[in-house]
Amino acid sequence: MLTTIQKKLFPAKALLGLACIVTATACSPIKILNAMVPESTYKLESGIAFGQLPRQKLDIYSPNNASENQAHKPRKVVIFYYGGSWDSGERGDYKFVGEALASMGFVVVIPDYRVYPEVLFPAFMEDPALAAKWVKDNISQYQGDANQVFLAGHSAGAHIAVMMAVNAEYLAKQSLKPTDFSGVVGLAGPYDFLPLKSERLKTIFGSAAEQPKSQPINFVDGKSPPMLLAVGLKDGTVWPRNSYNLAEKIKKNSGLAQVVQFENYGHVDMAAKLAKPLRGNGELLKAVADFIQNTPEKGVKLSRP
Repeated sequence: MLTTIQKKLFPAKALLGLACIVTATACSPIKILNAMVPESTYKLESGIAFGQLPRQKLDIYSPNNASENQAHKPRKVVIFYYGGSWDSGERGDYKFVGEALASMGFVVVIPDYRVYPEVLFPAFMEDPALAAKWVKDNISQYQGDANQVFLAGHSAGAHIAVMMAVNAEYLAKQSLKPTDFSGVVGLAGPYDFLPLKSERLKTIFGSAAEQPKSQPINFVDGKSPPMLLAVGLKDGTVWPRNSYNLAEKIKKNSGLAQVVQFENYGHVDMAAKLAKPLRGNGELLKAVADFIQNTPEKGVKLSRP
């Protein structure tokens, strides 16, 4: 049976066209999507350990389209943390993200991390920080520039990336600080999502007294790396106000952020539209790549619906 995310990845007409493939191969729609992603644009190093535990592994996508003059030039690096409501996700399902960003010339790192019920907040922040430490220490071996590393994520992964950028305690445990990273890309992220209504989320984030510690907006001091916060105006899962509120607070603290909105995108679109088969005019990928490639302008740009 198809999950909600799978249905959103493949609208009804597309699913009809893929039905015979699903029947014949028993593949999920996400596997079919990844099977349609080009493989000529990247080189993959898979299953690299950044710790001792089973979920402490990462994949590296390196650009495969460099000219001879660029072949040995260090590349900007993007660490992408996938979403999954802090209770699910597999790095192998995000080949489409690795391909998309590698095709733009970046070295892309996609780590797994422990999730609920194995860990609760704040313990689920440990693996993302450990992966970031591994990248800073080792990415030069994979043609990445350790001095130009960006944190990025979608949904729960955006929460993780932004939290590491605004609350220094997580990176500090790895002898790092937020300013060791060049910027942050948050796609449809929850940054200001209290009060919690879901009993599962209440379990993950603890008592009412502890829950404010899980909100990135409560740690903004204006000293975090520049941020690109992208929202889909049809997102009914994580309300766009999360990004607007965070950007406004960053502005009040003289920090750097930019909000970019996509009128017809829902929650899943804010990741799925990076995929080659679903990319359309490529506006989401272009926004992300432009932010990484160019120094963000000073000040916060808010674009409200």
